[in-house]
Amino acid sequence: MYLPPEWPPEVRPPSVPDWETSAVAWLLDAVPPDYRAYDVLRRHPIALARMAHHHVRSAIEAARAGYRGAALELKSHLPPHAVEAVLDVYRQEGPRLVRLARSIEVVERALRGDGFTATLRQRP
Repeated sequence: MYLPPEWPPEVRPPSVPDWETSAVAWLLDAVPPDYRAYDVLRRHPIALARMAHHHVRSAIEAARAGYRGAALELKSHLPPHAVEAVLDVYRQEGPRLVRLARSIEVVERALRGDGFTATLRQRP
């Protein structure tokens, strides 16, 4: 069975029985810990995937806004090297969050029953 490159290694392939259990565990790690208190999200993994999608998309937007304003907001409170270190955190977290969002999307597709097929990419 083909899995897209965005497929998280922590989630078993959809071809494995009870793979949804690993998907739920992984999705719960992508959202705030308080989400674990809601049984409905464990019973309905598609709902959990949707909520994870929205949560991570919001985190991406927050990271972008934080990056844009960090230097101005922090320059009078932190030394220049600390401001640069904060910007480095944003530079690392932004791409990590985008990768996470893509992984959530493919897991959600699988939870909905969509299959994946390999495609050849043409060179520009």
